[in-house]
Parts: sequence; structure tokens; C-alpha cells
Amino acid sequence: MPHESAVQHVTGTARFTDDLHSRHTEVLHAWPVQVFVAHAKVDSIDTAAALEVPGVVRVLTAADVPGVNDAGTKGDEPLFNDHVRYYGHSVAWVLGETVDAARRGAEAVVVDYTELPAILNATQAIAAESFQGFQPVMARGDLDDGFAQAEHVFRGEFEFGEQEHFYLETHAALAMVDESGQLFIQSSTQHPSETQEIVAHVLDLSSSQVTVQCLRMGGGFGGKEWQPHGLAAIAAIGATLTNRPVRVRLNRTQDMTMTGKRHGFHSTWKVGFSSDGLITALDTTLTADGGFCLDLSEPVLSRALCHVDNAYWVPNIRVSGRIAKTNKTSQTAFRGFGGPQGMIVLEDILGQVAPKLGLSPEQLRQRNFYVPGQRTPYGQVVEQSERMPQIWDQLLASSEFASRRAEIDEFNQGSEHVKRGLAITPVKFGISFNLTAFNQGGALVLIYKDGSVLINHGGTEMGQGLHTKMLQVAATALGVPYDRVRLAPTRTDKVPNTSATAASTGSDLNGAAVKNACETLLARIAPVAAGLLGVAADDVRFADGEVTGLGLDKSVSWEEVVKAAYFQRISLSSTGFYRADGLHWDLPTFQGSPFKYFVYSAAVSEVEVNGFTGAYTTRRVDILHDAGDSMSPLIDIGQIEGGCARRRLVDAGRDRLGLLRWREQGPTCHPRSQHLQTPVVLRNACGLPSEVL
Repeated sequence: MPHESAVQHVTGTARFTDDLHSRHTEVLHAWPVQVFVAHAKVDSIDTAAALEVPGVVRVLTAADVPGVNDAGTKGDEPLFNDHVRYYGHSVAWVLGETVDAARRGAEAVVVDYTELPAILNATQAIAAESFQGFQPVMARGDLDDGFAQAEHVFRGEFEFGEQEHFYLETHAALAMVDESGQLFIQSSTQHPSETQEIVAHVLDLSSSQVTVQCLRMGGGFGGKEWQPHGLAAIAAIGATLTNRPVRVRLNRTQDMTMTGKRHGFHSTWKVGFSSDGLITALDTTLTADGGFCLDLSEPVLSRALCHVDNAYWVPNIRVSGRIAKTNKTSQTAFRGFGGPQGMIVLEDILGQVAPKLGLSPEQLRQRNFYVPGQRTPYGQVVEQSERMPQIWDQLLASSEFASRRAEIDEFNQGSEHVKRGLAITPVKFGISFNLTAFNQGGALVLIYKDGSVLINHGGTEMGQGLHTKMLQVAATALGVPYDRVRLAPTRTDKVPNTSATAASTGSDLNGAAVKNACETLLARIAPVAAGLLGVAADDVRFADGEVTGLGLDKSVSWEEVVKAAYFQRISLSSTGFYRADGLHWDLPTFQGSPFKYFVYSAAVSEVEVNGFTGAYTTRRVDILHDAGDSMSPLIDIGQIEGGCARRRLVDAGRDRLGLLRWREQGPTCHPRSQHLQTPVVLRNACGLPSEVL
């Protein structure tokens, strides 16, 4: 099935949060009053001049907050600040009849402040002992014994910075109050229930007085899991005070200045190896650059610690974690949610150490793979670990790794200043939230008298195809044609207390909840169908819009059964629920089984680097994912493709599955994959220079 909104996306008819304000003639526009220093104490805010600007209606400050002046749940993220804690921090918001009026009003606000010393990276924070939140330690085995067994011991340190999400749609919210006093918020959010909860405590309301809807997002990548809440609260305060709809929409500069990034990390490590290249011990400290407040830094750090091992057995290990407090935006969720930051520790070690042990990096990696029966450092059995060697061998062959390695070695010998590199890297990634309570999903499925079906679920659509999969689940579970099922926007008054659409759990949690609701409905109407067909209820089968019984030649239509069920006063709506069982996690000891399962993949990457400028070109990437039984192959391949090729495209061939491919000789076609164990290949087109890409 194609993406359920594909046609709307490419024709421009798909509606996003910021498109909705045009329906309201009385809408007010919000603009932030920003201070462009990294750290300062706000001495005073003078709004008088702003209120004289034509079109300015109101200036929002801390005095306007009826509830808790905090955009988080930990009390460390003030909505309106008496301190500037990062460059571009907002200290007030101006509401105007037009965007331009609000902007000019914000420029007229006078903010007096006293600049303070700033901490700008994790290294500075470590030196100043500027930390926040918990400092977990994950350990197994005996480090002293592990290092005593080692014939080779190495030490290292590295640091890398943040990464911007750069979703196509910037943050947006639209708030209004209806005639009953109900606060209704349209928000581009990955976590509507949490947006609802935080808006409620900012406005001193109960959650039942706030409804949040997410129509769809123009990308999220984790950047809209926590960050939208405060912006929705600003819109809500404005709507409550003015009794008019209030729109908040960050422009690109504001979005990049004011919202969090992927956490940069600093790490130090000491590792021991035996003479045959097996890891005997690892002692490492990971410091996440959390920015000015905690946001999601604690769960990000937890996942980073749980992924330091990646695909490798480390018998004796200690991983210490901490969160630096710096004068930056509150760093937040980003695709992988700490997993990549943890994995890169051991990947960096193996890449650096391999030549010192007289091995190739791919040989050293393969020697240390998990084998069946082994456990992670936090105590979870690594099930299906045999899949990693299978993927590894298949990808080495399909990527022509050995012959390309020889070609690259020959190229490097003849090229003094431009060098090429080739690497193969594995991934073992845990699927579930580390916080066990989040591993639940809900749904509401309605069947109407004409046989049409409407589904609601707690997940949000950000282009990844979740809604498409949920439509497929409902159609398959009920045995009706795909076009008989429609999906409603995600709303907190339809499915309450939902988890964020994050951690690669959206299809699992919400799909199982939709399936549960559909099965409940089928159990109710199966006896009705049995009466029409003259068979036992257990013998009734629903498929392709027809209902029949085992051993029967006749059938009745789905619509006939639904109509009969209505006249027999059978309920045709049901909630659905799912909880991922078998999970447990003890945070103080950092032990348990937090993940429902692991997924495995690998990638072969070829790059070219200019030794003078540092400019690099990714020449080719081969990716192989074990996707299991794909619910929606076209969607899943799109996710694999999008997860790699987040770059500007210049010239690309595209096959029937939509795989982007580049070759030095120019675009070529790729035969249709029969299943997802055919590698997705991305290659640089036509020898284009890196600056063009």
C-alpha cells in the first residue's frame, strides 16, 4: 500500500497545524522576545513601547501564567524566564493582529539584563563540575580481573557536538477556547497527551478541560516529542486571556535557535583485549550535553548506556553516565534517542584499535559479536543474536566489500591528498521505551451501520507511515477492504493517556491496540453472522468484505452482518488496549529487561576525504535490515531510505519501490526487491563534487 497521504503530500493539499489558522478570522499571532546572549540575569522587562505598536494586542509575561510557570515536569524549565539560559532564549511573547505587528512589538520590548559567565560545551561543564539529573552506573563482571587478563590495554577520549533535526515543518500550535470553556489545541506534537498535561498544569486546569489534536506533522525525528509543550502553553495562555484563537509558529531561524538538538556527548574509555582480539574489559564514562535543563536527557542517557555494547559481548564492563548543564537549548530526543551516542563509543574503539592488533576493523568486530545465550551488561538475554552474523556475511558479499577494499587501497597509494575509506558497521537496537509504563497503546474503533469503519489510535503521523499501517491492521483484522476504513486525527479526547510516538514503538503499541479493538468487535458480531449463515460462531470467517462459515458455499456481505448486528442492539464501537508484557527495569541498579526485542542491521559506507579542506563525499552506502515480516514493505523501505539519505538530491534514478540510487556512471535502475533482505544501495551520482551535494 502507498502512504495514505502520499497524494495530498505531493499535490500540496495535505493540511498541517499551521494551515488551520486561516479558518479563523480573529486569530492572533505570537512572536517571541528573544535575548541574544548565552547567559544573563534579566533585570527588567519594559513592554510599554510594544503596546504602542499598531496591531499589538498584548504582551505575555510570567505574571500572566495562572498555574505553574514551567514547560516541563521537573520544575527546571520556566516558561517565562528571569534568566537567559541560552543564546536566543525568549523572555516574553507578543500577540498581534498580524505577524508583522507581533514582530515589531517584540522588537520594541526593552529587556535590561546583566550578562553572566557561560558554559558552552561538555568539556567546560566537566571542568566546572556543572551537572544535572542522575548519574547512573551500569556494571557487570570484575573490571580488575578483566584488565589483568588483557594483553593489550588502550585508552581514548572523544567529543562530538549536537545535530539539528531540520524537520520540514517548524514548530506550530493553534489554541482556542470554545463556548463551554474547553481549551482546544492543534499542535505539531509527537506526544499529544503530554502536551495536554503540561498545558493543563500551566493554566491550572484539569486534563479533561484540555483537548490536544495532532493532524499530522511535517517531520519530527524526536524534535517534537518534548519541545512542543511550552509553545502550545504560550498559545493557550494567549487564547485564554484574549478569548481569541492564538497561533504560535516559529520561523526557521527561531526554530533552530530556540529548540533542542541531538545531545552531543563526551566520552573517555579504557579497554582491554586478549591476544586473539577479544574484548576482556571496558571502562567508560559518557557525558551528555543536556543544555540548560533536563528535558529528556535522563532517558536519552539511559538508552545510551544500554547501547554501549551494541552488537558485542563485553564480559567485564562499567559504564558511568552523567548530564552536563550548559548554556544551550534543552537538548532533546533525536532519532535513535541516545542509542547512536552509546554505540559510537565501542565502534570508535574497534576502529582505532584494530590496526594496533594487526586485524582489519571488520575482523575485529565480527570476532566480538554476541553468541546465543549471552546477556547484555544490564542483564537482558540477547535473543536471535545469530541474525547479526547472517546479516554481516550477506552484506559483505552483496556490497563486494573485499574487491572494493582492494580498489580503495590501490587508489590511496596513488593519491597523496585525497583518501578513500570503507567500513562495515553493525547495529543491535532495543525496541521499547526504557520507562516500562510508556509501553502501552490505546485505540477506539467505530463501525457504522453502513459497514464503514473509523479508527482512532494514540500514535501520531509525522510522515513515517504509521497511519497507513494502522489502516492496514484494521482492514486485515476486520476482514474488510482497505477503502472501507478511515482514520481520524489523533486526539486526546478519543484515546487518553497515550505514549509518545517514539522509540520505534508506534506500530507495535498502536497496531496491537487497534487489533485488540477489532477482535472485540468481531467477537460481538460473529454470533450475528452465525445466525444468518446457520453455523456455529466459532466457524464464522471474515475476509475481503464477505462473511462465510467453514464448509459453506454461501456467504453474506459485511454490510448485511453489520446492519443485522445494529438491529439486534449489538455495540459497534470498542476501545482497544495493548501493553508490552515481559518488560521490567530497575533504574537504581540499571538492571532488567527493558526491551521487547532487538532489531539487527548493518551498513557498508564508502567515503572520500580531502586532506587539505576536510571536505568529504559519501560515495556509496549499502544498508541491510532484518525487518522480519514487514507490515508494509513500501513504507518500511521508505523509512530505510529516509534514515540514510537525509540530504539534498541532485540527480537520482528511482525504481518502482522508490529506492534512491546513485552510481559514478549515473543513475541506474534497481530490480524490484522481493523482500527487505535485499540491500538498499545509495551511491554518489556522476562523480559530482561534495559541495554540489
